Amino acid sequence: MARGTGRKDAKAGTFGTVQELPSGRFRALYWHDGRRHKAPTTFTSKVDARGWLSLQQADIIRGKWIEPTDAAPGRAKRVVFHEYAEEWLAHRDLKPRSREHYRKLLDVQILPGLGSLPLKSITPDDIRAWYAKLDMATPTLRSHAYGLVRTILATAASDGKIPNNPAHIRGAGSAKRVHKIRPATLPELATLTEAMPEQYRTMILLASWCAMRFGELTELRRKDVDLKDEVVRIRRAVVRVDGQFVVGDPKSEAGSRDVAIPPHLVPVIAAHLKDHVGPGKDALLFPAVNGGHLQPSTLYRRFYTARAKAGRDDLRFHDLRHSGAVLAAATGASLAELMGRLGHSTPAAALRYQHVAGGRDKAIAAALSALVNPK
Repeated sequence: MARGTGRKDAKAGTFGTVQELPSGRFRALYWHDGRRHKAPTTFTSKVDARGWLSLQQADIIRGKWIEPTDAAPGRAKRVVFHEYAEEWLAHRDLKPRSREHYRKLLDVQILPGLGSLPLKSITPDDIRAWYAKLDMATPTLRSHAYGLVRTILATAASDGKIPNNPAHIRGAGSAKRVHKIRPATLPELATLTEAMPEQYRTMILLASWCAMRFGELTELRRKDVDLKDEVVRIRRAVVRVDGQFVVGDPKSEAGSRDVAIPPHLVPVIAAHLKDHVGPGKDALLFPAVNGGHLQPSTLYRRFYTARAKAGRDDLRFHDLRHSGAVLAAATGASLAELMGRLGHSTPAAALRYQHVAGGRDKAIAAALSALVNPK
C-alpha cells in the first residue's frame, strides 16, 4: 500500500487523521501547537484509532494534554523526576548562593524521596508522603524543599510534561520562624561594640545602625563610603560558595541602595578608614588578615565572646540588622522608607519591623492624651 494511504479519513471538521498501514493496522496522527503528533502505538481498527484521537482532543480542550512519545511502547523513555529536576536547575539563571542552596535541597531533601519516580506518575499522595518524612525540627528547610519541588513541577506542567502540578499542600511553602528575634537594646549594642576587637567595632555599628547584611559589609570598600554626603553606597555583596568567595549583586535588585549614615557614626567611620583600611579606593573596609575577604568564622569567634559580655548569648550577627531595622521603624519611618533603607523588594519584612516597633504603643497613647491635657 502506498505511503499516505488513509489520509482520506481526514474529513472536514474531524480532529486528526487515521492512516491504514500495509500491515492492516491503523495509525493516528494530529497537529497541535504547530507540530505533528502520533500515537505511540498502532491500532487494530479505525474505530480504536479514532477513539484515541477523541481522547487527545478532549485533553486539549480541558487543558490536560500531554505530548505523546513517538517511540514504540517498548522503547519509550520514561522521564523520572531526577532527570527533569537536573535539567530544570541547569537552565535556571541563578545567583551562585541560590544555585548552591537548590543543589543541596535536591541532593539531601528531595531526590532521595522523589528522584526515581516517573515524572508523569507523581501524585498528590506521593508529594504528601515525601513531605511527611522531612524533618519537622527544621521547618524552614522543610518549607524551602517543598517550595522547590512545587516550582519544578509547576514548570513541568507549564511545559506540558505533566497534566497538572500535584504539589498543593496548603501552607507547606511557609514556615514559622523558630528563632524569635529580640532586638538588641542601645546599652547592649554599646557593650557589644566595646567588647569587639577595634578593627571590627565599626562593622558592628554599620550592621546595626545601617542594617547591613554580612555579605554587604565584607565587600564594602573605601570608595563605597562617602563621609561628605554621609552615605554608604551598597552596590555589591560577597558570598562563599564551595569554599570560594564570589562577588556579585546584592541579595535583590532593591539591595543596591544608598544608606544614610547616622551623624554620630561619621567620626567613628572616619577613624576606622584612617587606622584600619588601605589607601586605595578598592581597599576593603573589613579585610581578613591576608587582605582578602573576611570569613564568617573569623568574625563570629570574636562576636560570640562579645555578645556574652552584653548578656545576649541568643543574639546572632544577622540579628544586628534586625535591631537596626526596628530602631529605624521606631523613629516613625514609613513603610517605603524602611524598604529603601533595608533593601527589601516587598513590604512584608518591613511591616514586621514596624510591628515589632509597635512596642511604642504606650508612648503613642501617652502622646494622644497629651493632645487633650498638654502639660
